[in-house]
Amino acid sequence: MKYGIVVIGASLGGLRALKAILSALPGNFRLPLAIVQHRSADAGNALQFALQDGCALRVREACDKDAIEPGTVTLAPPNYHLLVEADHFALSTEAPVYYARPSIDVMFESAAEAMGSRVIGVVLTGTLSDGARGLAAIQRHGGLALIESAATAFAAGMPDAAARATVNATVLKLEEIGPHLIELALK
Repeated sequence: MKYGIVVIGASLGGLRALKAILSALPGNFRLPLAIVQHRSADAGNALQFALQDGCALRVREACDKDAIEPGTVTLAPPNYHLLVEADHFALSTEAPVYYARPSIDVMFESAAEAMGSRVIGVVLTGTLSDGARGLAAIQRHGGLALIESAATAFAAGMPDAAARATVNATVLKLEEIGPHLIELALK
């Protein structure tokens, strides 16, 4: 298999976008997925249950040193950065990045370092620019950069920043991202 993980970052409007992507993935989708959705430090685990509804894959909130498992969606817990290591996830309480913990850039950069060209990075809806620097790092390490089109994003700030930070990233409408990931998983 060419790819080893899909990392996804979302902020404002992310719940709708994440549900659209995850609901498009079949139960036999084999790539592991890791998600950072900006949320408050006291958000609890409601996001896990909201995303599990309508998703054929198992959705879990990350614990430190959890194995990276095929066909599993792993969420960054509130108030922790989620890091991708060679075969497991790690959690960090380092300072927020762009006022966010979890930070999309932190997860993307760790994935790029750990897995290089085997990473698919996806920046979805949101304001500001979290994810842009990390998506550029994924590209520099030979990974694939996908960006939600500003036309379908609830907030276009993050997609626009990611497009400026990358070179020839693939820009897709929200409804095209899930099917595209299915195609990539077959490579």
